[in-house]
This record gives sequence, structure tokens and C-alpha cells, in this order.
Amino acid sequence: MKKIFKYNWIKYGLLLVFGIFLGWIFFHNSGADTHHESHQHSDEQGSAWTCSMHPQIRMDQPGKCPICAMDLIPLVQSGTSQTLDPDAIRLTKEAIALADVLTTKVSRQKPVREVRLYGRVQADERRFQSQVSQLPGRIEKLFVNFTGEQVSLGQKLAEIYSPDLVTAQQELIETAKTRQLQPELYEASKEKLRQWKLTDDQIELVENSGTIIKNFEVLSNTSGTVTARKVSTGDYVSQGTVLFDIADLSSVWVLFDAYETDLPFINLGERVKFSLQAVPGSDFSGNIVFIDPVLDPVTRVARVRVETANTGGKLKPEMFATGIVSSNLKEYRNNIVIPKSAVLWTGKRSIVYVKNPGKEEPVFKLREIGLGPMLGDSYVVTDGLAEGEEIVTRGTFSVDAAAQLEGKTSMMNYEGGKTNMMTGMDMTGDKMKSGSDNANSNPDLKTAIVASEIKISIDFINQLNKVFDNYIVLKNAFVDGDISGVKKAAEEVRRSIDGTDMNLISGDAMAQWMRLLPDLKKDLAQISSSDNIQEQRGSFSGFNDVFYKVVKTFGLRGKTVYYQFCPMAIDNKGAYWLSEESDIKNPYFGDAMLTCGETKETLKF
Repeated sequence: MKKIFKYNWIKYGLLLVFGIFLGWIFFHNSGADTHHESHQHSDEQGSAWTCSMHPQIRMDQPGKCPICAMDLIPLVQSGTSQTLDPDAIRLTKEAIALADVLTTKVSRQKPVREVRLYGRVQADERRFQSQVSQLPGRIEKLFVNFTGEQVSLGQKLAEIYSPDLVTAQQELIETAKTRQLQPELYEASKEKLRQWKLTDDQIELVENSGTIIKNFEVLSNTSGTVTARKVSTGDYVSQGTVLFDIADLSSVWVLFDAYETDLPFINLGERVKFSLQAVPGSDFSGNIVFIDPVLDPVTRVARVRVETANTGGKLKPEMFATGIVSSNLKEYRNNIVIPKSAVLWTGKRSIVYVKNPGKEEPVFKLREIGLGPMLGDSYVVTDGLAEGEEIVTRGTFSVDAAAQLEGKTSMMNYEGGKTNMMTGMDMTGDKMKSGSDNANSNPDLKTAIVASEIKISIDFINQLNKVFDNYIVLKNAFVDGDISGVKKAAEEVRRSIDGTDMNLISGDAMAQWMRLLPDLKKDLAQISSSDNIQEQRGSFSGFNDVFYKVVKTFGLRGKTVYYQFCPMAIDNKGAYWLSEESDIKNPYFGDAMLTCGETKETLKF
């Protein structure tokens, strides 16, 4: 019995050793494979690097984020294998959320172009009347003594003593005695009095009574408002001398300035809705009855005349008006309309990023499109998109930046291939350098190349330097809170903009300038016309948004510009401004919060 037990123990022990040996072989190989796969997977993860704050950034090796200079971290790729177009860019859902990327399905719409116009109320020129003296003499009495007085048709305005009128009445009295013998002289004397605007009743009264009228009454020939008083009591006047200017303001004109880029969307007979700064909360309207066929060679605008009834006399000449014309673009009535934020421009091309359908994670691809007219914050698309396609409408630059870093087709890299995001930037000093630095290094160079690859004449950039110098004066006036100084400086900025020679630019540069110019002038006009510092600052914020684009697009020469921001300006919406000094001097609050703000960007030209 003991031998059998001993035998079984030996047998089980051998089986246990053999099992351990087999397990070691199996798990050793498996562990090696697992370690190899883990190492390989780790290598795959380490092949791409991103930024925790800017997940759209992709690099093929560790380093610093080109946006915020933070250390890059390994990019964890999704385990789902997807076949992508080589030019498409895939972002994780987390990256989409952090980069605040929004997509929208495009659709066909009825395009309506809203054109904003600025102008002034003017008296209807056809309703002007000049009240003149019908005979020579001396002003004995004035019954209307000040400008702005209301008069009615037939109202007595003045009395004139005229020696010639006295003599003519004496002739009538004498010829009346011999009218049977000399009827021609009698009729001639009566006609002479009629030419001096005496009525038949007055003539008959003089003839029958033999009493001479010494003072001749001047009666108003219209109803309206006295806009000018030209004489005073005791003045001597000749026949035809203007005594008063009278305007009928029951109907008035509103003369708007229309920029040449807006003229194709303004037509005779269209309704214009407008408001007045002097009458807040009230809306007015009128029809376009005339469009000036000739542009002003200096301001590049044409006058658009609107007629409207002046019920209650609220519309007074020289009031500032802001109008909107809603023009239905019939030739584009079945086209796709997309937000302006979806479009990127590079030279002559307009591009969007289209989302590929049916992918587990968002996949986008660049597509060139054709654009029609701009409709405020949107564009008409003439070709390149189909109804129902989904495009990026917010965060487009973030998607494009990711495409550039991965060497995909992008806005500035249309042929694909790796790009160096550090080009033109000094990350150590956080300064963006414009291509105009090349021009500064060679004063004989006649053209400069800016980042958008647009050729700009150095002479044109020098003119923009003058605009910028006047802008600094305007900014400082806002810092001081000087309303009159702000208005004067805004006019100087406008004059320097009008003084730029557009013959120095052409092609894409001209197109960009003409796109930005109307908004610059509109904001300056609002600043110049307002006597409220808060309204002026609101318009200044809009002007800065456009002027920053001008500086970035065309560049300056020999200047360092600080792009500064205050998050509390304009009712906590935030607003930017440009400065020649790094110290914060807030133009939106002045002394109240002079140092509120920070420098967002430093541009060295």
C-alpha cells in the first residue's frame, strides 16, 4: 500500500513539473509578443504629438506648441482604423470641443443684401422760395425778424418806402384825369403799378381816393420756414433784392452717401428704412427717387436721394441719418448661402472645410468654392457646394492650422507637404514679423510682400504710416475723453485715408483695400457725427476691428505696434485697440480704468 501511494506521488509531481515547464514556454513567448506589441503600440502613439491646450496642433516629434509654447504631449490615436483621403484631416471629438469647432449643413436661401447708408436730412430744393423786393426803396418795417420763423402764404413780411412808387401813383392820379383824351398814358401808368405787384384793388383805391400809398407791403408767396433773413430795417434794396429765403419742410430729402461697391445693389424706387440719431426709437422710410450718375472723385461715393413726408416736423435739415436698403438678389435667388466665418481667403481663392459624411470621428477636407455677393455676415455661393453638405462655420482657422501641421492641403499650402508654422514668428518675443521688414532693410526696394502674398507698393505703405499716425492721435483723444478732440482726430484719419493713392495698388491688393475701405469710413463718420463719448467709443471698437485687418494685410514701415484688449469694454463684450507703446492706456474708459487691459499681439514692421 505504501509503495502504491509513493508511486502516485511521484507521478503527480512529474506532471506538475511538466505543466510548469509548458506554461513557462507558453507565457514566456506570449509575454515577449505582448511586450513587442506594447512597444510597437507605444511607438505608434509617440509618432504624433499635440498640445493639451490646442489639440488641433499635430507634430511628428516632441517640442513646444507653436501657439502657446507649452510642451507637446503624445497624441493618443483612436483604435478605430479608418481609410482617409490623403488630403483629409481627422480631429478627435475632444479636439473638436476644445477648439470650439462648429459645423452647419448648407441650404439654398433667398439672398437679401442689406446695404447700410449714412447721410443727412436736407430741404427739398424744389420747395425753396426766395422772397424778393419788387421795387427799389428803403425797408421801413420787418414783420419777420429771425431765421426759423414759420410763415404762411399771403402773410405780411415787410414794408418798403419807395420814392419811385410814390411818383408812379402820382402819374396814375394825373393820367386818370385825362384818360378820355390820352387813354394810352392812363393804361401805361396802371401797368407800371401792376409790374410792381400792386393789385387791381390797390390801384383802383389810389385812383378813386387820390391817396398815395407810401409804404408798400411785401407779402409771402409761399408757406414754410424762414431759412435766411437777408435784410434789416433801414436797409436800401433794389428791385429783385432777396429779402428772405423760405423753405417748405412738409416734405424733405434724405441724401445718403453710397460707396461704389454698394451701388450695384441700390435701385430706383426701392424702399429705404432709416433712423435719426436725434430721434431715437423712431423709424422712418422713403423711396429712392434719384441716384447720382457721377461719383465724387475724392470720397468715391455717389449721392442717393430719398423723399419722405415730414409729418410733425421731426425731420430737420442737417440731421444725421442711418439707412438700410434690403435688396433682393433675383439672379441668385436659388443659390446656397453660407456664413462669412466659414470662408478662408488666400489670394484669388476662397476655400471652406467640408465634413466627410459617414465617418466615426470628424473628418474634414478643404474645398475651393466660388463666391457671389456678400450679404452682411454671409456670402452667396456660386459653385463648389451642394445642398445638404456640412461645412465648418466656426473654428475654421483651427482646422486649417491642424491641416498645415500634418502637411495636408491647406489655405497657405495648397499643394500639401509639411509646413513650418514658425516662419515669420519670433516665439521668444511673441512678435509677428511682417514681410515689410524686407523692405525696411532695403530703402530702394519699391515693393514689399506681406504674409498674404499680396504685392504692396512701399509708397502706399508710407501713406498708411500717415493714417496710423493720425489714428494714434485719435486713440489718445479717447484716452483723454475729449469729445471735440475725438471728432477732430477722426476727421484727420478720414482725410489721410482719402489721401491714399489707390493707383499704387492693383489686383488682390486693390480688392482687399476696397473690401475694407467702406467699413473704415462708416465708423469714422459715426465718430465724427456723434457728441456722445460712449457712442463714439462703440464706433471706435468697430473701426479697430477693420483697421487691424488693414495693418495685418498691408503692413506698416519701421513701426512696432501693440494690439491690446480690454475684456470689460463695450458692456463687457470686450474691445481691441492699437498702440505704439506697450503700457496700457485704455481708450474705452480713460481715467476711470486707464490700465485695464493687456497686450494680445506685438507686430514689428
